Amino acid sequence: MSSMIRDSPLLGAEAPPPHKPCDVSRSMKGRAPVRADLSGSDLQVWSQPRLRTRPGPERPEEGSGMERVLRRCRIQNQADPGLFGCGSAAQVTTSEERSGQYLSINLGFALGVTFGVFVSRGVSGAHLNPAVSLSLCVLGRHPWMKLPFYVFFQLLGAFLAAATVGLQYYDAIRSYAGGQLTVTGPRATAGIFSTYPADYLSLWGGVVDQVIGTAALLLCLLALGDQRNGSIPDGLQPVLVGSLVLVIGVSMGSNCGYALNPARDLGPRLFTYIAGWGVDVFKAGGGWWWVPIVGPCAGALLGTLIYQLMVEVHHPPLPSECQASCEEASESKMELEAEPHLKSQC
Repeated sequence: MSSMIRDSPLLGAEAPPPHKPCDVSRSMKGRAPVRADLSGSDLQVWSQPRLRTRPGPERPEEGSGMERVLRRCRIQNQADPGLFGCGSAAQVTTSEERSGQYLSINLGFALGVTFGVFVSRGVSGAHLNPAVSLSLCVLGRHPWMKLPFYVFFQLLGAFLAAATVGLQYYDAIRSYAGGQLTVTGPRATAGIFSTYPADYLSLWGGVVDQVIGTAALLLCLLALGDQRNGSIPDGLQPVLVGSLVLVIGVSMGSNCGYALNPARDLGPRLFTYIAGWGVDVFKAGGGWWWVPIVGPCAGALLGTLIYQLMVEVHHPPLPSECQASCEEASESKMELEAEPHLKSQC
């Protein structure tokens, strides 16, 4: 690191030779924070002339902090993948599997997630799942104060996506179900929009199913976003996230439909409650409705914990973190040299 600083040709600035500490008693006016040379046995410190650079053009967001949060949430709201997922489920169901099968539904949700991430990642960070947002808050990567706003708009986006599919397939749903909107039975159509358990599945079995599926989701998502875990091209990440949803769907979807996302299930469930399916959407499956909310949140926290304990803590520090540690050590050395009374106290 020291040789790189010494040989830097930027603006003709040249650092003093190594192992020659600067006189910190002189004025530091016009000089940048000190740099450390770790090539010798002792920590040697010098100061480097401040480099004047012209920053590139910026496009700051207008409005207050709250306005920026709401703007990001509104854009995220329009990127809900449920439009494609519920649309594919409606097509498969109302056509009686003549226009697709179970794999079509998996592909619809997976590709919906892929393009949802593409649309919203530059503005909101692609917060499409409350369980994922909760985990990021726990990790300290997302502020808690924004979580309620993100969750609200995630629910709203899922509700509007379901309403759009309901409007588009209104006649097909009526024709398929004989004019009745039913939640259970051979002609049930509520499952187009939300998840319901198989007849053999208990409530606690459903919780276990959702915990395992969402833990796997978070475990892989954290690996994809970990800079220490290998370099992934920026444009490839949404495709990998969609592929992750697809592989979970084809391997963990038969029990209860792999909700994985509280907003993706509750938003459409509220739509079906309002649109004519009635209160049965909350009574079916022995009161199933809370399982796709609690299970994914618990699973997300479990997956986050597993990744932190099994992978994250074993990573070596990034070069940027090493440089930051060196700079902190250099500043501490300078302060001790500049203030003899502090050095004597230490």
